[in-house]
Amino acid sequence: MAAKSNLTNMVLVLGLTCLLCSAVLGGAYVLTKEPIDKAAAEKTNQAISQVLPHFTAVEYNEDGHYYKATDGDKLVGYAIESTVVGFGGPLSLIVGVTPDGVVYNTSVLSHSETPGLGAKCTTDAKFMDQWKGFDPSIKKLSVKKDGGDVDAITASTITSRAYTLAVENALTVFNEIHSAPAGPQDDNCHSERSEESNEGGCCHE
Repeated sequence: MAAKSNLTNMVLVLGLTCLLCSAVLGGAYVLTKEPIDKAAAEKTNQAISQVLPHFTAVEYNEDGHYYKATDGDKLVGYAIESTVVGFGGPLSLIVGVTPDGVVYNTSVLSHSETPGLGAKCTTDAKFMDQWKGFDPSIKKLSVKKDGGDVDAITASTITSRAYTLAVENALTVFNEIHSAPAGPQDDNCHSERSEESNEGGCCHE
């Protein structure tokens, strides 16, 4: 004879189901956490190696969102994370700055820009290559449409402005690191002006 369904049985079955699902999810988290963390670390290290000269060690400043890279006792530079608002959403870069304040290179960590337009910030060789060796002391850090020296991506002025702003914010962090008194310092300047990336823009790329 089949057992009668009642509230107690329903609660018991539901509770056991929840426990089973929680166990499965917990097990999956334990099994995947290490590979995910390892992949994220490898991606970050690869990005740092793209934006700075050869280094042997890096030290991360969590408050300032930057990596200090060294080769033995020699300071190689800083790889600075910078996030602003692009056309489609957050645009995150890592910007390599050498001790003399020159941008060594940049790399996109993540973006939500329009495919075929703003997304070219990761594929447009002319746009990306201009950041290699960019010296803000002799070049104006703004797009040519705004009177600067940065060549914008065709039909993607907003994205180009956002990218430029991200580089500018990274250089601000660099300048604050170098102007700080000797000793451990927290650098909290990180994309506080991100909303400015859409100033003067239009509703489309």
